[in-house]
This record gives sequence, structure tokens and C-alpha cells, in this order.
Amino acid sequence: MTMLTDAPRRRQIEDVASALFRASGYSATSVRDIARALDMQGASLYSHMASKEDVLWSIVDRAASAFEEAAELALEAAPARDPRARVMALVRAHVGVIARDPGQASVFVAEWRHLAGDRRAAILERRDAYEARLRSLLADGMAAGEFALADPAIAATFLLSALNGAATWYREDGRMSADQLADQYADLALRTLTEDTR
Repeated sequence: MTMLTDAPRRRQIEDVASALFRASGYSATSVRDIARALDMQGASLYSHMASKEDVLWSIVDRAASAFEEAAELALEAAPARDPRARVMALVRAHVGVIARDPGQASVFVAEWRHLAGDRRAAILERRDAYEARLRSLLADGMAAGEFALADPAIAATFLLSALNGAATWYREDGRMSADQLADQYADLALRTLTEDTR
């Protein structure tokens, strides 16, 4: 019963913290800042969270799960033997997660390094696994002669850096919808991978 009534407030805390971490950075945001934005006393805030890092962990863990689940669904729906379609599906899914919650995505991309110990190690492992999935797709496409680039690791790093950049500037009320942004990024990714400029 307590968990059910506490969940919405906890999510409010995470959403407000996401916005503050995105605007000012994790280090420059205090528990007092979060409490003030929620019109709460700092002591009251601690009844919903153990620490500022606890809030960061919740945001980053939720974002990691969103990226993983979106990628899984996208790749399940994409043709198994079509490297281009699979990479484009993953790109669209990734951008979709960012566009649905740019604040959360921005915190995931920029602030996860503030986690300590096991939490940091767990997120790093999940990030590495996500990148490895993209590298594998790129390697398959290169082996099939679909992609012109020769190094899947560099290509994966380049693509993820470009995709994650959207978290710093995308706004729901901007000139592009989430779907339009996803289409633009998928098109740019495919052009990058398939155009041989040698």
C-alpha cells in the first residue's frame, strides 16, 4: 500500500531531478535544489529517497531499461537478414527513447559517471552490451558488403555519439516530431554507413 502511494511522488522527484541535472549538471544540483523545485522541505524529500545518488541511479537505470527494451522490440520486428533495416530500426528506436524523455536521456548520457561502485559498474556493463549489439549489426552489414566502413567499433561509437547528442537539444515543442527526427537520423546513419568516399 505504501509503495503504491509513494510511486507517483518518487517519479515526480526523478522528473524534477532530471530537469535540474540536465540544466545544471549532477554535481551542481543539490538536494535542496530538488526539494525547492518540488516545494518540499529537504527532510521530507529524504523520506522518498536515500540520497541524491539514489535518485540519479533510478533515472539512469530507468533510461538504460528504456533503451534496451526499445532496441529489443525494434530488432524483433526487423528482418533478420537485412542489415540496413536492422540498423535503421535500432537508430529509430534509440532516437524514440530520447524524444520521449529528453531529460532522462540526457542524464543517462552525461551524468551516469557520477554513480559509484557497483551501480557505476552495472551501468557501464549495460552500456557496453548495448554498444556491442550495434557493433555486431554493423559487422554483419560490412561482412555482407552492405556497409562501406571497415571498423565496426569506430562506426558504432560515431553513431551512438551522434544519436545521444539529440538528448542535449531535442524539445517536444520544436520544429520536428519524434518520428521525423527518428527518420532523419536513420537516413543520415544509413548514408554514413553506405556511401564510400574512397
